[in-house]
Amino acid sequence: MKEDGGDPSPAMPSSDSPTQPKRILDSPSESPKPQKLLRSVEEGCGGGSEGMSQNPRVQRYLVAVEYIGTRFSGSQRQPNCRTVVGVLEDAFHKFIGQPVSISCSSRTDAGVHALSNVCHVDVERISKRKPGEVLTPHEPGVVRRAVNHFLQKCEGDITVIDVRCVLADFHARFKALERTYHYRILSGPELLSTFEKDRAWHVPEELDILAMKKACSILIGSHDFSSFRATGCQAMSPIKTLDELSVTEVLPSLYFPSIMERSEMESLNGSLSCSKTSEHELPANSLDTSRMSIQKNRTDCCQGFGHRSRHRCYVITARARSFLYHQVRLMVGVLKSVGTGELTVSDVERILNAKSVTAASPMAPACGLYLGNVKYDIP
Repeated sequence: MKEDGGDPSPAMPSSDSPTQPKRILDSPSESPKPQKLLRSVEEGCGGGSEGMSQNPRVQRYLVAVEYIGTRFSGSQRQPNCRTVVGVLEDAFHKFIGQPVSISCSSRTDAGVHALSNVCHVDVERISKRKPGEVLTPHEPGVVRRAVNHFLQKCEGDITVIDVRCVLADFHARFKALERTYHYRILSGPELLSTFEKDRAWHVPEELDILAMKKACSILIGSHDFSSFRATGCQAMSPIKTLDELSVTEVLPSLYFPSIMERSEMESLNGSLSCSKTSEHELPANSLDTSRMSIQKNRTDCCQGFGHRSRHRCYVITARARSFLYHQVRLMVGVLKSVGTGELTVSDVERILNAKSVTAASPMAPACGLYLGNVKYDIP
């Protein structure tokens, strides 16, 4: 699927249909060794040659954005459709007063979200008072604040989270070393919360997480993933290396502790509320309490009128340099079927060996998929 990778082939229209062609970045040997990003700081791009374009009139910026995919018709610009690139290009145009062309590291289909998608854009800073006069490139911080100013005047569902200066030959797609996707599943018979609409896949059945974990182990590594490759995929080879495929039970994202949980956390002197502290640094009893809170999601821990039962929340994480068209959502569909008992762990191996997408379970919906991170070689 387009939300599952990057590639050097010609751009194709974004669509959520599994028959839509997709570009894909093939094996690392088919692209040049990634150019290291130069460090940039807020004082930045204008003060020296580091990170500057080879053409002193133009500066290339690497831009990371987060967005809710619900109201976007995918990431790539399309005529008469609201897309991520289209909205970003419009915001840059308003900022610098001239049109720009933006290239994304990873395409996402309609309804797919991003915690951090990365793109690059070339900007020539021309004086608005004296047309034709070229000025020193804007600092990254200035670009971030200015573009966000115009983005927030729109729907407010996309935000620039980071900007860096890079060399003119740095390409957001071709230089990517790794992509990480997350898929959220909410399990339980209750109707999905209004706040979770279009943010997760609601599965009414209980899921066997241990069976799902065993199924993940079969898919990790280098395989021919033809069974998880939608029709129209333009990758030259179906062989991909999956570095990680995991299933983790977590607390729901919009989590408000009950009176009992607040009391427990208070007794830990706030250790659970220190978001910058890693799990390895937390005291053992705090981890036990956190796990206990997750266990409570299996029952109605919030008693009384007006309190809804919580769903169990699972996050499936897939990490690789690149993915086939719709690979992640097809894998999630199979893992869900294992969790509900429709498939066995041995069925997953059979599906993988079949090397045909017709052997796989129905594809998971777009609403639960998040592009989590795109990794580069940053010194």
